[in-house]
Amino acid sequence: MVSYVAQIRDDQGRVQNQTVEAPNARDARALLRDRGLFVQDIKEKKALDLKELGKIDLNEILASVTIKDKAVFSRQLAVMVNAGVPIVRALGILGEQATNPKLKKAVMALSEDVQQGSPMSESMRKFPQVFDRLYIAMIQAGEIGGVLDEVLNRLSKLLEDNARLQNQIKSALTYPLVVGGFAILVFLGLTIFLIPIFAEIFESLDGIELPLLTSTLLKVSDFLRTPLYLLLLLGVIIGIYFATAQYYKTPVGRRNLDGVMLQLPLFGDLIQKNSVARFSRTFGALTRAGVPILTALEIVRDTAGNQVIADSVDRARVEVQSGGMISSALAEGKKSTFPAMSLQMMMIGEETGELDAMLMKVADFYEDEVEQAVKALTSIIEPIMIVVVGGMVAIILLAMYLPMFKVFDGLG
Repeated sequence: MVSYVAQIRDDQGRVQNQTVEAPNARDARALLRDRGLFVQDIKEKKALDLKELGKIDLNEILASVTIKDKAVFSRQLAVMVNAGVPIVRALGILGEQATNPKLKKAVMALSEDVQQGSPMSESMRKFPQVFDRLYIAMIQAGEIGGVLDEVLNRLSKLLEDNARLQNQIKSALTYPLVVGGFAILVFLGLTIFLIPIFAEIFESLDGIELPLLTSTLLKVSDFLRTPLYLLLLLGVIIGIYFATAQYYKTPVGRRNLDGVMLQLPLFGDLIQKNSVARFSRTFGALTRAGVPILTALEIVRDTAGNQVIADSVDRARVEVQSGGMISSALAEGKKSTFPAMSLQMMMIGEETGELDAMLMKVADFYEDEVEQAVKALTSIIEPIMIVVVGGMVAIILLAMYLPMFKVFDGLG
């Protein structure tokens, strides 16, 4: 019996790895299918070879292939294929000049597999950390339709648009995170180092009752300056973080937390618009490339990034499978996660047979909406953070000087 590691999808759509023993890979696949599991990939489980440990490339392990890396690779490959360069030679050239070690290894392996007659999309399945299902599905559609260069151009455009959206979201979050971190450092500095100086002064003031604000801050300062209590606080914070992370890994937890994210003030609207834009752009690119609707919906569901939206897409997939319309399925529920305008445009696209074109228009519209929302959010957050930091410092200083005012009143 041989041990195999299979990447499987269960009846709830979750992707995970599972080990199975069988005489060969075909029997291993059959055994997993009998359990009601869909096998995406299966490999023989190899024992750890100690001789190979010295050959491990840490740069390759630590490197990550970004959206920008894949976008540049797709654009360059499209140009070379369109210019008539054989695909094997084009992959070899791009592999040699790649600076990312993980991408370099993957592209060089693609070149060798394609030279031996394997389709490029099949070879890409060996590198799930580099090429996701969306990428592979579009490449496969391009190979079948004989329009690989056109699909590569669409892929690069899709990846570039996704990267631009991600950068816009990061820019909206960077400012409050940086200023918030600075505010925490200022608070800790004043509480740990400044307040004890005033505490010694207050102890020398006999008969003066400290204001509530001052006594509260003194207790906070004592708490933070006690190593045991500080470690306890850090332990609670770390515990909450890991408990939340574990809860998010469960289907119910992810659905609940993603639902909360969509309801957040200021950020909830931005998250929704970003998700709708991403869904529309990805789904439109897949259908335009010739990927079957059901397969496209399954891929979009897995790349949605939000479980609430993924559930809506899954309902749409079931509806389409039984002959229904995507737009009507996405509109189901007490409160649809998709705005009414996007649903109306999708409905028109389905009725006219121009769904991919309508999806691209929806994506363009909501990408502009995201850009405007980021600018508005930044303009709102900046004064709020300034007021918060200034107010925090003012409260601490006021708490320290209030007892002094009492002393001066007593002297008067």
